[in-house]
Amino acid sequence: MKRFLLLLLMVLSVASQVWAAEWEITSREAKALLDKNKNVYLLDVRTAQEYKQAKLTGSVLIPIDEFERRVNEVPKNRPVLVYCAVGSRSKPVANYLARRGNKEVYNMTDGIVGWYRSGFPISR
Repeated sequence: MKRFLLLLLMVLSVASQVWAAEWEITSREAKALLDKNKNVYLLDVRTAQEYKQAKLTGSVLIPIDEFERRVNEVPKNRPVLVYCAVGSRSKPVANYLARRGNKEVYNMTDGIVGWYRSGFPISR
């Protein structure tokens, strides 16, 4: 019985990693997601200076250089949309969150630059 439970725990652990997903989406797709689901946790991983210049309304700033220390601030029970300037810093963060067990993680591939170029609103 003990071996069965151990095996079951191992299978569940692996399955949770497989079921966790990270999706690559454009700013247009991100806008549609945010319009449809108000429960999305919007995570900005840029610097504080970049965040002061322009941000997406409702976003939470956790700069990438502070992310490892502050990762527990990101909820596991909500979809998470990660963005940076152009998608390069947000990609590894989104990947990490998916591996960590967040079930629904999105990386905005064109970042806030793509968001702005698409004509969507930003906060200053």
